[in-house]
Amino acid sequence: MLTQGLVLVGNHPKFHTALETARNVAVTKTPVLISGETGSGKKALGSYIHTNSARKNARLEVVDCSFDSQTVEKIVLGYRDDESGRFNRGVLEVANGGTVIFANIDALDESFQKRLYTILQELPDYELDVRILATTSKNLSKLVSAGKFSRALYTYFSGASIDVVALRERGTDVELIARHFMNEFASEQGTGELTLAEEAARKLSDYNWTQNLTELKAFIRKTLANMAGKTLDLEAIENGERKVEFASVEADEDGFKLMSLKDAEKLLIKKALVFTSENRTQAAKILGVSIRTLRNKINEYRGEGTSYFINLR
Repeated sequence: MLTQGLVLVGNHPKFHTALETARNVAVTKTPVLISGETGSGKKALGSYIHTNSARKNARLEVVDCSFDSQTVEKIVLGYRDDESGRFNRGVLEVANGGTVIFANIDALDESFQKRLYTILQELPDYELDVRILATTSKNLSKLVSAGKFSRALYTYFSGASIDVVALRERGTDVELIARHFMNEFASEQGTGELTLAEEAARKLSDYNWTQNLTELKAFIRKTLANMAGKTLDLEAIENGERKVEFASVEADEDGFKLMSLKDAEKLLIKKALVFTSENRTQAAKILGVSIRTLRNKINEYRGEGTSYFINLR
């Protein structure tokens, strides 16, 4: 299934459950929290909710809460330009009658969280009718328990929640999505029809896409841009500009698919940080390394541009 302009393609049951829930809540005004790994399509699902609602002809605005607190406050509340003196309206006013998505809401500055909750509660007093959605790649409930996220703001979004399944769990959906990105590229570049070879499709499906749709799209586009023919085959993948280490085709006896040692290390560190609500001392103890080693690894992954570690506070 594909909605116009959005990457919502696939047949996996969990994907369809998320899509069905999105359709059901689209006709309501209930705030919605969309959870899932980085790059898994959370904002696309938020856009889907907007376009399937009575607000579809009004504005859809996105606020990235991972920006610095001052910038986020300006985007939300508006600000006066120092040079011109002109007041720039905030997104809550700009999107009146429409929808605002607070992306990466877990990264919202703690001092602004309670204030935002109060603002959202008072919107009707200012005759503002805005549908509020939020996305997160973290367990907000654990952050609340650790005192790192406002309980009131979390409760605001507790009425409806949607979990987006990770790409590595979606099996043959990877092939469908890869074909979609190929068609998108062909349309933009005017290359004519492009073909995905079966063996290449299987290899793509067996890779552990740690950055999900974002990583798959980047890989497909870079490979196609450096491909001589019109068939994306194994040779095209192996000779692509961006080298990726693919998981073993065969799962082991426990049902796990193999990945590179570096990817496994990165995934384990991420899981330890998520489990401890980003308490680095506790995470280091669980991993059996020094806090200095953990800090160096985090900085290394930041330098590589890995989104989770870039946004890590």
